[in-house]
Amino acid sequence: MQLMRLGEPGSERPAVRADDGTVHDLSGLTADVDGAFLASGGIARARAALDQGLLPRLAVQGVRVGPPVAGIGKIVCIGLNYRDHADETGQAPPAEPVVFLKAADTVVGPDDEVLLPRRSVKTDWEVELGVVIGRTARYLDSAEEALDHVAGYALSHDVSEREFQLERGGQWDKGKSCETFNPLGPFLVPADEVPDPQDLGMRLRVNGLLRQDSSTRRMIFPVAELVRYLSWFVVLRPGDLINTGTPAGVALGLPEPKPYLREGDVVELEIDGLGAQRQRVGQA
Repeated sequence: MQLMRLGEPGSERPAVRADDGTVHDLSGLTADVDGAFLASGGIARARAALDQGLLPRLAVQGVRVGPPVAGIGKIVCIGLNYRDHADETGQAPPAEPVVFLKAADTVVGPDDEVLLPRRSVKTDWEVELGVVIGRTARYLDSAEEALDHVAGYALSHDVSEREFQLERGGQWDKGKSCETFNPLGPFLVPADEVPDPQDLGMRLRVNGLLRQDSSTRRMIFPVAELVRYLSWFVVLRPGDLINTGTPAGVALGLPEPKPYLREGDVVELEIDGLGAQRQRVGQA
């Protein structure tokens, strides 16, 4: 089972995709897939309604797929969480997670257009595992406790403008928070349907050329440790998103001339079990 949101921006309706690929309307059960839904046992209610045949089927051909979670309060990002990515950018692997925030309104649908910011010359790609929080988390003590606070997982694209990030005052947020810079989805897969978040293959292609090909098992700090660690610095609330870092293969780490994204490029990315995205790059 996967949770989805379908329709035009601002008018998405909640839906659930069954294991046989059929899609069913959740709007009779909830107004949206958001933090309140996740915190109140919404995933279990949706599963029960689907199993009992209580949800009407939806025709989805030609319907836009929106981000699978609405009303995200904050996006907490982890930098340099793959040793090979740290190596390719010339930085030492961190002793503790590198943490920064990304504006929540960067989230768009998995196939929506990604807009190059005006005056951008170094917009880059980053395939990442997204972790969505389902219960309020503060001061967690163990990995097991941390995983109990995860609602589910989603494919996340942490688009980054490297000049803004690294050369314009040293503030990473400004290179991460441009509009459309976080395509998310197509699904939110419940945590209990992902046997091991540390064993997921992940790939990204630009114009058909494979640029990133790795696995979440190569993370320096695994999901459970990230949730535990973050809970000692920020309160993680239902519906919050954690972007867990990207592996090697970004434009920043490639030889000159670095192939940063240009208008008309097509980016395709996927994570095993979490679906795929496809974005055309446009101009803001």
